[in-house]
Amino acid sequence: PTYFYTPNLVATNDHIVDGRQILDRNADMPLALFTAERIDYSLHRIRHYTATRPEDFQDFILFTNYQRYVDEFVTWALDEIKAGRATHLVEPGGRVTGADGIPSCEPIAKVPQMPAYHLVRDGHRGVTLINIGVGPSNAKTITDHVAVLRPHVWLMIGHCGALRRTQRLGDYVLAHAYLRKDKVLDHVLPPHIPLPTLAEVQLSLSKAVRLETGANASDLKNLLRTGTVVTTDDRNWELAFEDYAVDLNKSRAIAIDMESATIAANGYRYRVPYGTLLCASDRPLHGEIKLPGMADAFYQERVGQHLQIGLRAISLLREESDAGTLHSRKLRSFDEPLFR
Repeated sequence: PTYFYTPNLVATNDHIVDGRQILDRNADMPLALFTAERIDYSLHRIRHYTATRPEDFQDFILFTNYQRYVDEFVTWALDEIKAGRATHLVEPGGRVTGADGIPSCEPIAKVPQMPAYHLVRDGHRGVTLINIGVGPSNAKTITDHVAVLRPHVWLMIGHCGALRRTQRLGDYVLAHAYLRKDKVLDHVLPPHIPLPTLAEVQLSLSKAVRLETGANASDLKNLLRTGTVVTTDDRNWELAFEDYAVDLNKSRAIAIDMESATIAANGYRYRVPYGTLLCASDRPLHGEIKLPGMADAFYQERVGQHLQIGLRAISLLREESDAGTLHSRKLRSFDEPLFR
């Protein structure tokens, strides 16, 4: 007879990373965070969602929620290749541009759901940028799968709504805590589980802001706000403001978005160092909403700088990784598998 192998869905799960194996002390303990079936599943999903090969992913990952960051990244990446600091750029559909500056093919006809762009350096020391779009569902989906590649760090750089009267459009927000109203991970990581901030990541992001903006100590305090970021699953949360007001007040929230807490929560689950640096694109509680003219002026002024801050932070974190001090003990469980 002929046998057709089908996936074993019982073994395709996150029981190891979610700590369920500690309940069975008599069983063999796992050597890694993921089973072979789980890894294989995610490798196929990565191809589907990003239209790039898992082999092209770099160890340092930026997530964003807006296409203009992609445009800036591609321009920067091509300059890095010309300068000899990277070997090539991989775009969706396997479009490769090397030192000669000639792409291997035309841009992909149909852009995937979450396109990825890889500035490749030897030893996977380059940078991958993924445009995850808007919403916690996308953020969970892509981090579920990228986690099996075991990146050294992932950072969220995107837009947010500023919640405090003293904040201005274009100000930066460094998340020191998250109010998780996204709900998509509540069944595996309940909201009462704290998400610790990671000193190495926080210091790198704040230093990158100072270096890229040239701000002195007093100016930096006005430009960069640290505090709680709220992540919601409701893009029109303003219409239910009464339901949010008390939680925003209790949490001392300074910004709201739809992806950051999800990315941080999955970073915590999967032992991938994480961080969030957002840029205020509107002030929904104070009458400044995104209008076409205002948005264009904001994007032209801030997107390029914001991306460069994220890339500078990656450069600093790469140094931490080289020194072996990036992977925080805060992310390790009681019975951590041998292989990261």
